[in-house]
Amino acid sequence: MLLETNLIALGTSTLTIMLIIYTLINSQVKHFHLLAQNTVKTAFFISLFPLYAFLNDDNANASATTTWFNLGTSGLSFTTQFDLYTLLFLPIAFLVTWSILEFSTWYMQSDPSIDVFFKYLLIFLLAMIILVCSGNLCLLFVGWEGVGIMSFLLIGWYHARANAATAALQAVLYNRVGDIGFLLAFCWLLTNAQSLYLPYILSMPPYPLVLLGFITAAASKSAQFGFHPWLASAMEGPTPVSALLHSSTMVVAGIFLLIRIHPLLSPVPWALTICLCLGAMSTFFAATYALAQNDIKKIIAYSTSSQLGLMMVAIGLNLPYLAFFHICTHAFFKAMLFLCSGLIIHSLNDEQDIRNMGGLQRALPMTTTCLSIGSFALMGTPFLAGFYSKDAIIEAASTSYVNFMALLLTLVATAFTAVYSMRLIYFASMMEPRVSPVLTCDENDNRILNSLTRLALGSILAGILIFKTTLPSHPHIHTMPMYMKLTALIVTILAFIMAYELTKTFWTVIPESAASKEFDPSFHNHLLHRAITVVTLNSAGQIIAHVLESIIHKKLGPDYSERFQSTPIKVVQVTQTARIKTYLSAFFITLFFTILI
Repeated sequence: MLLETNLIALGTSTLTIMLIIYTLINSQVKHFHLLAQNTVKTAFFISLFPLYAFLNDDNANASATTTWFNLGTSGLSFTTQFDLYTLLFLPIAFLVTWSILEFSTWYMQSDPSIDVFFKYLLIFLLAMIILVCSGNLCLLFVGWEGVGIMSFLLIGWYHARANAATAALQAVLYNRVGDIGFLLAFCWLLTNAQSLYLPYILSMPPYPLVLLGFITAAASKSAQFGFHPWLASAMEGPTPVSALLHSSTMVVAGIFLLIRIHPLLSPVPWALTICLCLGAMSTFFAATYALAQNDIKKIIAYSTSSQLGLMMVAIGLNLPYLAFFHICTHAFFKAMLFLCSGLIIHSLNDEQDIRNMGGLQRALPMTTTCLSIGSFALMGTPFLAGFYSKDAIIEAASTSYVNFMALLLTLVATAFTAVYSMRLIYFASMMEPRVSPVLTCDENDNRILNSLTRLALGSILAGILIFKTTLPSHPHIHTMPMYMKLTALIVTILAFIMAYELTKTFWTVIPESAASKEFDPSFHNHLLHRAITVVTLNSAGQIIAHVLESIIHKKLGPDYSERFQSTPIKVVQVTQTARIKTYLSAFFITLFFTILI
């Protein structure tokens, strides 16, 4: 039974990858975007077979190894690993991507390069699949760099706009820091380990340099505090790119890396503490930024950063399966929120300011319904997808011997999540319309309705399905007093009530100077970049000035004059012997040559 399960997993997962590669090879066919959508749809249904097989066999694990080339004592090989993490993530990634691609056939229908756009999205998905299925660090690094370079191309899709080109470059530069950390750990392991095979690496003693390298890599890729500005800037790309980037591909790659190497982290308290505190700060600051934003896409983008911080908190609590659980549930409602925002922006003639929306529940009933479902799932409303994973993480934090400030920041961020979600629903759906009456809002397209329906069902049912059917060896139900069990729910309800009270006083009247007073979190960019630049340039200037002065003083100063004049002085000194024979010999030799000439 185990062998059959492994063969099914290996064969079907390889088939899905080969199917996507075959579609990319035939990218010159007419209507390639429809072919790409059908390919991902087929891959989704194929990926359900190994998942079903693994649900019947908890201990199954399949891997395949192919030698790439040898490096003397060690070799690089293509090693794939199909465990429960991989086989649960693949159907979710395919389903979310299928919905986004179907939505994109409507959203990008007027773009002349729609086939190239779909090719980029497929390569993006393929790079994430390689990262998830990799069984050694070499192949994982290929997928890691693949999602990085494709994010650059997709964020900068409208590269003629200065903001889009800048955002794409910013994403690359921030991720370079993490790539340096990854390469540091990679090169250390290549030098000191006999193999890059993940099970072998996880059996090694945890070395501080390796752990710091991997944590830095995950922090930059998953936009943790200090690396978070690129995530909001990535909103300059098309909405389908934002949906795919923030739901199931690039931003969760860092968290997935830490889940993979978690046996190295778990016995090291200081590494877990770094992850915990970093995640708590990230979730708090991102939620704070989201409160003050008026751009609908940036509110959702900062909510992504906040949820990534919560996943990092789960890693720091030594509960990687809860982090993975939240990755799976978060993918559905975050993709749906972005698609709803893209549809609203498209319908309102590219208007992204939520203060200029309102009353859309009548004009776009399906879109605003899905927006509300996604926002409630994001808040952790009971029995929606986000509740099962988010509530479990907060309960685990409440019952563990955890840093009190980390727990407090996480609970405050949970409250802020309810506030900005309520604010988003209120401004977009409720109140009177504040849009131009000549706009034509139309969502009656099957490409829109089908994709939103699938994601809405996932946002409602994914949590209970994953909770009941998978990860059986890791119980999510914790024994605790009732008040601790209800902490997250009470905080969310109180914050929601406070947000509704705020609507009656502050949100109904828009101040005339609202635009000038809008909070701009991009000050972080200037603060960070200016400080680093000034310190670097000043330090380099002082060092160079000191070195140049020393060189000039040594080469062209008194020392140079002494060396330059010492040779002729010594020559003259040789001739001055005070002997008459020497002087007469020099006189007659000079006279002889003069006569000859």
